Amino acid sequence: MARPPNAIVILADDLGYGDIGCDGGTIIRTPEIDRMAAEGVRLTDFYASANVCTPSRAGLLTGQYAIRHGLAREVIQPADTNGLPPGACTIPKALRPEYASALVGKWHLGHVPPHWPPQLYGFDRFCGLPYSHDMRPLALFEGGPAGEPLTESRPDFARLTELFFRRTLEFAEANRDRPFFVLLALTAPHVPLRPNPDDLTGSAAGAYGEVVEEIDRNVGRLLRRLEALGLDRETLVIFTSDNGPWFEGSSGPFRDRKGGSAWEGGFRVPFIARWPGGLPPGRVSDALASNLDLLPTLLAFAGKAAPADLDGCDISGVLRGDAASPHDEIVLFDNTHVAAVRTPRWKYVVRSYYRTLDIPLDRYPLLFDISLDRGETYSVASLHPQVVEEMKRRIERARAFYEPFAAARPPSPAPASAAAHPD
Repeated sequence: MARPPNAIVILADDLGYGDIGCDGGTIIRTPEIDRMAAEGVRLTDFYASANVCTPSRAGLLTGQYAIRHGLAREVIQPADTNGLPPGACTIPKALRPEYASALVGKWHLGHVPPHWPPQLYGFDRFCGLPYSHDMRPLALFEGGPAGEPLTESRPDFARLTELFFRRTLEFAEANRDRPFFVLLALTAPHVPLRPNPDDLTGSAAGAYGEVVEEIDRNVGRLLRRLEALGLDRETLVIFTSDNGPWFEGSSGPFRDRKGGSAWEGGFRVPFIARWPGGLPPGRVSDALASNLDLLPTLLAFAGKAAPADLDGCDISGVLRGDAASPHDEIVLFDNTHVAAVRTPRWKYVVRSYYRTLDIPLDRYPLLFDISLDRGETYSVASLHPQVVEEMKRRIERARAFYEPFAAARPPSPAPASAAAHPD
């Protein structure tokens, strides 16, 4: 039997759809990521499962919307004690026992027991930060399997991207004789922006461009090192982002940004998958897909069955080019509210913001023909009343199914005596 592929998921933090060349970016130089797309598959209609960090990462790891796990509202802050329920099925748990797994980079799914450390969720090794690098107190943690003590040190902000790629390659080399999975969860280009003084590129996009171009350079180094190790044709490498851009960065042709209610700019993110010999090179697809799909898809490539109760779908056939999207809709949440539904042609928006107001739009239906109007600039609800009624039904079904989870699965508190960052 052929060995199942290794998998490295590179997850940028707050990288915009329009920040990379293959998705239309023109200011920031990303030749290595663009080459990765030319040698792999690029999905143009790929969605993060949330418009901010914590719920998006929960969705990626579990294949379920974060509302199921009490993590749909905002993001975890340093004083919070909630986190991903320890019993949740995650990608590394589901890949056991065949795969060795590592989390390198940002966790942000709980930093006190019972939600800490990340090794409790199936990772054999962790090197990274408990949450975003703009939060305090902050330390870099590193260690092996659950039960072993973690080391703690002060992070070198400017060189975190370099460190995280180095640790990823070290793990790949150490586990080259067995299948491995790495979630390389970068802290860049989330603010604060601190370019690596050893890897400056002179980007025309300032500090933001510097940190994105450093990511790009390291993607190239990673791919070349996998080739040198003889792992290139055995390794699926995925590049994506946890949500849209925040204070800087480009949403491309899409409306709004990170945290922007239902609008595309907060959810539509880059997606590239490269696996020489396993996926066709140079393929571009507009099939609907989501980071919820990573768990079932990686399990499919590994020859393993997926759990039954998932919100994500296996898109291995989409990536191989021989199947349509398994999704007939993508549900978009803003905190615990269903905010929009996207189908292949249509987008129906039912929540937005104005100044400090979070506004339900049920009385003012907004229907967009995404095939003609990617920027969601003109509602065509008056032209397509039957479509509006169909989309309303989709919204109501999603609300009826998902929103009760918000009350049924409140955040799991940690013991009051827990230390902030126990070893």
